[in-house]
Amino acid sequence: MFKDKTLLITGGTGSFGNAVLRRFLHSDIGEIRVFSRDEKKQDDMRRKFSSEKIKYYIGDVRDANSINGAMRGVDFVFHAAALKQVPSCEFFPMEAVKTNVIGANNVLEAAINNDVKKVVVLSTDKAVYPINAMGMSKAMMEKTMVAKSRTSSNTVMCGTRYGNVMASRGSVIPLFVDQIKKGGDITITDPKMTRFMMTLDDAVDLVLFAFENANSGDIFVQKAPAATIEVLAKALKELYNGDNNIKIIGTRHGEKLYESLVNREDMVKAEDLDGYYRIPADNRDLNYERYFSEGEEDISKVEDYHSHNTHRLDVEGTKKLLLKLDFIKKETTK
Repeated sequence: MFKDKTLLITGGTGSFGNAVLRRFLHSDIGEIRVFSRDEKKQDDMRRKFSSEKIKYYIGDVRDANSINGAMRGVDFVFHAAALKQVPSCEFFPMEAVKTNVIGANNVLEAAINNDVKKVVVLSTDKAVYPINAMGMSKAMMEKTMVAKSRTSSNTVMCGTRYGNVMASRGSVIPLFVDQIKKGGDITITDPKMTRFMMTLDDAVDLVLFAFENANSGDIFVQKAPAATIEVLAKALKELYNGDNNIKIIGTRHGEKLYESLVNREDMVKAEDLDGYYRIPADNRDLNYERYFSEGEEDISKVEDYHSHNTHRLDVEGTKKLLLKLDFIKKETTK
């Protein structure tokens, strides 16, 4: 489906963008456009990949004109641009709204205006029962995508929802590795806290699955194992032969004990596709009576899909998964 087509990646200089780029670069795709506001990272990528297939566009999803210009002639869009760090969004929630909600709306509008075939927007487990500004803004992004999908006839819009993507920028694994190498304490918030564990390759697989199988308004979730933060720290200690102490610092503001990828309201209608769940859009119309007089008996019989009730990894299983990360494999299997 991508042969001789043009793919645009917003936030294309980030971890996801780089992973998507590596996957597509040697395929028969026609052109890949990297859209971001960081010229330094774009220059680094230009030197690293050195490919005529890649075109670099400076712009910001907050600026509707810049994203609309970059969208001309595009067939597929992967929208990864976002503010993702929980603390920064907590202190500056309106900045999260500008990028994660208004920016996503600009991307979707530009896709509609330019007759893009399919758009996949990147969401997060923090959008399910959100308790922090980052999760709330991502939940609003999902709602915006679903709302626009109802009226867009030519452009298929869908979402992918991820758990913790291992070693992505700002994640805890690089922090733990750095602490182990320096010989200091490994700082964990709550040893019983669980998180889904996915590699970047898993994340790209989910995007491709969405591109190939989406109906407009769908949200796709990949089934993934989980591990406690304590197990993750112990696994990294063993891989790096560290003797560091584990120091419990307490739960940070806006942090959950476990993360949900699908709430029970969505699980009632979710379609099980082996390794994935498809959550179809809520297609009720503007007849508000239905919202108040019709109920869902099955909701009370179903539970969320979250990191406490998915397959739980032990230390050995976590080590095996960690060794799929190139930098850990290189550093620990010399």
